[in-house]
Amino acid sequence: MNKGELIDNRYKIIKPIGEGGMANVYLAWDTILEREVAVKILRGDLAGDEKFVRRFQREANSASSLRHPNIVEMYDVGEDNGKYFIVMEYINGKTLKSLIKKRGALNLNEAIDIMMQLTSGIACAHDSYIIHRDIKPQNVMILEDGRVKITDFGIAMALNNNELTQTNSVMGSVHYLPPEQASGNGSTIKSDIYSLGILMFELLTGKVPFKGENAVEIAIKHMRDQIPSVVEINNSVPQSVENIILRACAKNPKNRYDSVSEMYEDLKTSLDPSRLNEKRLVYKYPEHSLDDTKTITKLESREIKNKSLTMDDSQNSDTKINTALKIVGVVCIIIVLIGLIFIWIFSSGKTKNVFVPSDIIGLSEKDACKKIEKSGLVCNVKYAYNEEYDEDVVMSISPKSSSKVKEGNTVTITVSSFENTIEVEDYTGKKLDVIKAELESMGIRVVTTPKKVTEEDNIEENTIVAQSVEEGNRLQKDNGVIELTYATIIVVYPDFTDGSYDRDLIQQFCDDNKITCIFKEEEDNKFKPGDVISQSRGFGDEVKSGTTLTVTIAVEVSNENNDEKPDDDMTDKEGTN
Repeated sequence: MNKGELIDNRYKIIKPIGEGGMANVYLAWDTILEREVAVKILRGDLAGDEKFVRRFQREANSASSLRHPNIVEMYDVGEDNGKYFIVMEYINGKTLKSLIKKRGALNLNEAIDIMMQLTSGIACAHDSYIIHRDIKPQNVMILEDGRVKITDFGIAMALNNNELTQTNSVMGSVHYLPPEQASGNGSTIKSDIYSLGILMFELLTGKVPFKGENAVEIAIKHMRDQIPSVVEINNSVPQSVENIILRACAKNPKNRYDSVSEMYEDLKTSLDPSRLNEKRLVYKYPEHSLDDTKTITKLESREIKNKSLTMDDSQNSDTKINTALKIVGVVCIIIVLIGLIFIWIFSSGKTKNVFVPSDIIGLSEKDACKKIEKSGLVCNVKYAYNEEYDEDVVMSISPKSSSKVKEGNTVTITVSSFENTIEVEDYTGKKLDVIKAELESMGIRVVTTPKKVTEEDNIEENTIVAQSVEEGNRLQKDNGVIELTYATIIVVYPDFTDGSYDRDLIQQFCDDNKITCIFKEEEDNKFKPGDVISQSRGFGDEVKSGTTLTVTIAVEVSNENNDEKPDDDMTDKEGTN
């Protein structure tokens, strides 16, 4: 996909941001909801493979129902001119794998925090009967603020899906592969628990527990070898934490946690002082069975067989090549004949082309579908909110109007919907905490901004005085944002010199506003004793707690330096002497 291309006449490609085995991922702009999204598009060479298409669609169907702070949200899924796509929440962060490569082992508190977020998210998926089946740090995004997002439910399956019984394909990274998957058995929620344990091991040590020259060798180690001791590798890890890894990574699923929620609860108390002297975990059930031994033997035989190349093979290679060429030639002739027959059949009953109706934008859903179906096409409806459109109005169509398509193809229209939205009211004059709680309970993000007012304005503290979204407009639940401006009353310094304040009243004012008050006394014939001569903070200045105010108060003038004495006073003193 090139920059500027549109997917589903809605998602404008900005740049590629990732490439996987099944799909390429692009940063795109949702032209209807005006936000950045990540668009995953099935690789062109796989779009014609029905098996891969089914798996790709299963990813969307499994994950689209999940709503959790630690799971990447899925917005949309569809097909546009042969391109199968999924639209999801755009995460501006890095993978947990890249963080581990950069830093090595994380500190204990970081690792516990990340694992608690992961187990919380996976528990939500399990509650919805979805197994991830590919938990690894490459599929975990971490944001700058430390939040974790689980992504790529590419091989997730509903627990009640018939394909859960499939045992011939082992998917996901082998470094995090549970023993039951390595042996070809089906996955359960305990398979995800094993992968979480391996990931936790890597967080605390900076490396995976099992390595090998090839996937078979690593798979055998997952089935046979005891996981290395985390405590011996990283002596800052307490036994209570290592026990969580040991229990999660047990070979026998019976020895693992019964649920991810149980693992979450264990993580929550793992650093409590009461667990400091915890003993190393001892498994209740045997770790290996006869079936495990048989499977390991088969895998080892496969590995040896792949590595061996005997002299007999070399000597007989020419004969085998000649025989193979003859077989290939016959097969090619048969394929050509079959192809010619199919071409003749399809050309004789060729489906005619029709045009996608024009003037669909602006119609109601009912009228638009009626017009589309009248043209011999199938009408598919998606719903979204856009403040520029009234309810039940077609906002976009894919493929575009007037484009030529095969009769019977599907045309998707996006219709404006007020479902999952709220109508904004006039919140001015109401208390901030009440309105904020009410809006946040409906998934609206509330941004608050204080506005300073004085007592003379006659506005109560924390009262809403302005709002960014006008009354009558709508906000999407779980996606809308509104800014509420609220009153915060400021106190100003009065004029303490106006004669109405004494020492006690000034002290009371300072105590009420958490100000340190220092009184200085000064002789001054111009003032009566007790009058306020001056104040260090000016009249009208804003009061801020923690500051100091100095107030100078007049005291009675002393007569000690006055040389003029009354005559009767002198006479009295002489008489006394």
